[in-house]
Amino acid sequence: MQATATHDLAALWDAHCRYEFETRDVDATMVTMVAEPYVNHIPTMTGGVGFDKLRDFYANHFVGVNPPDFELVPVSRTVGESSVVDELVARFTHTTYIDWMPPGIEPTGRTVEIPLVAIVKFEGDKLVHEHIYWTKPACSCSWACSKPVLPGDCPSPAPKPRTRCSIPPCQATH
Repeated sequence: MQATATHDLAALWDAHCRYEFETRDVDATMVTMVAEPYVNHIPTMTGGVGFDKLRDFYANHFVGVNPPDFELVPVSRTVGESSVVDELVARFTHTTYIDWMPPGIEPTGRTVEIPLVAIVKFEGDKLVHEHIYWTKPACSCSWACSKPVLPGDCPSPAPKPRTRCSIPPCQATH
């Protein structure tokens, strides 16, 4: 028999994201985390390990520098006993320098949509770590950088996320 989670992990993760992207409050974001958390944006290896380094990353490279219209559009969510896995689309107008996602690209003014996956681990009601994944081709193609893009460099645009699945779930038969 499995133990049930005693905390609403989805609500805790939603609050953490609200502090990062809506209220843009580094201190409130850090309060949602354990004493020694870590965040790793896997494609660029940005983030921080430990409270002080992660707080510095949030304050100087993340929370305060994301474009004002930055939003996370939910696609799917799985909640386990001690983790949340979210499939999302990051959507924003590239009006600020965002060194944590595509380092070295000055603001383009373009609308950007990047599919990503967040794997979030909790201990009790505190976030332990975030592993955030996206593909570099999706990022590069969404930015449509000034360098020439050759045929085959970019995949076809991803379909817009749906709020409901059009495929019915499998039905168990006995």
